[in-house]
Amino acid sequence: MFKAIRIHTRIGRKAAMAGAAAALAFAPNVQAQRTQLKPGWNLFSVQQDIAVGKQNAEQAEKQLPLCNSPKVDAYLTQLGMKLVAHLDTHGATYPWEFHCVNDRAINAFALPGGYVFVNRGAIEAADNEAQLAGVMAHEISHVALRHGTNQASKAQATQGLLGITGGLFGGGVSGALLQQLGSFAAGGVLLRYSRTAETQADISGTQVLYDSGYDPRAMAQFFEKLEAETKGKNPPEFFSDHPSPDHRVDRVDQEIAKLGGPPPNAKKDSQEFEAAKREVMNLPIVKKAAPGAGGATGISKPEAPSSSMAAYQATGYTLRYPDNWKKYGDQDNVAFAPDGGVGNDSSGHGALAYGVSIGTQKVRDANAPSALDSATQQLIEGLKQSNPNMKVTRQAVRVRLNNQPALSTYLTNDSPVGGQETDWIITVMRPEGLVYIVCTAPQAEYSNYDKTFGSILDSVRFK
Repeated sequence: MFKAIRIHTRIGRKAAMAGAAAALAFAPNVQAQRTQLKPGWNLFSVQQDIAVGKQNAEQAEKQLPLCNSPKVDAYLTQLGMKLVAHLDTHGATYPWEFHCVNDRAINAFALPGGYVFVNRGAIEAADNEAQLAGVMAHEISHVALRHGTNQASKAQATQGLLGITGGLFGGGVSGALLQQLGSFAAGGVLLRYSRTAETQADISGTQVLYDSGYDPRAMAQFFEKLEAETKGKNPPEFFSDHPSPDHRVDRVDQEIAKLGGPPPNAKKDSQEFEAAKREVMNLPIVKKAAPGAGGATGISKPEAPSSSMAAYQATGYTLRYPDNWKKYGDQDNVAFAPDGGVGNDSSGHGALAYGVSIGTQKVRDANAPSALDSATQQLIEGLKQSNPNMKVTRQAVRVRLNNQPALSTYLTNDSPVGGQETDWIITVMRPEGLVYIVCTAPQAEYSNYDKTFGSILDSVRFK
């Protein structure tokens, strides 16, 4: 998921920094040489960033194990606002909030609109306040550059599963919940940054550190610390959520050189940081369930599907689904699931355990004779790449859906409730693209839903 950060010895990195700073020492207007950054294309307004961020944050506070330490939250807020004061928000004003999460994984994330969550693990791993400030400066830079809704805008533009997520099923973020950016599960889109976005956040964070009076080298030092964590074991969670750009440390060092080197009397630590670190180290440890061992939240065994059906009308089709199921999403990317059928898996990601997901993927030449076969194969290969344990159990066979040529494929994957799930995918080519319908249930219970899935598929009527 990420490329390893290049390791630099301290002697080599300091020498490189000294040389770069010396080269710029005689250049006029060094400050003006800083890298200029601006938010990318976005379908959302700043106010929508704030609205979707607030909705996600409210759910995050309910679903995540918060530290519940007023002292630590107050410290993070004080430090965060100090950094925000030197952040270029490109004219936007955000209602910043900072929260401590009782999770020892080294990680942090920021939702659109300025809602920042810092794991206790990041505080414990930081050697000093400057390093923690580097992590937080990186996160608030994602907010200012509006990376979350930029990613969601790109997903909306592609209108395809592969452009939105590779984790429709239990092992990743639910395709159903992805369509609800007001759900914390939508973090799969809102927090799925590209390496370019990561580089921009690194550069902006370095500038914020410098302008706030901290030693900006702390940014690179923390990355080197994380790199050391990868040796001989799984990488830190930070790398899972923040794909590492190539030459990351080099890029930070280059920006520091553009700024003229570390500022005189740069701040590194504080008594407040040390007190906050002691506070979190004394907090009780919240144990997380092992992957595949269950531990899903919000997901429970649903009641049996109703035989009474409700109607749903999309742009290009209609269908019927059990009236004791709920609809998630809208228009042509939706899901239908019973109470208890959706929630978060043991990793905290949104997941669909029971139900049906429907979406559309654009296809370049939908009229080509082999378009259905090739588009279906591309869809499945993309899903398998993002879900390492996903396997095809029955190869695609030709069927008909509402008298339209279609393909039926069966797969298995990890279920968010533990064990394996069965995923039955029906694909059909339509003028708007490849329409895919995915029926999902735990393998041991799939036979209880097979008849319902068949009834839903039989009810599909294309316009």
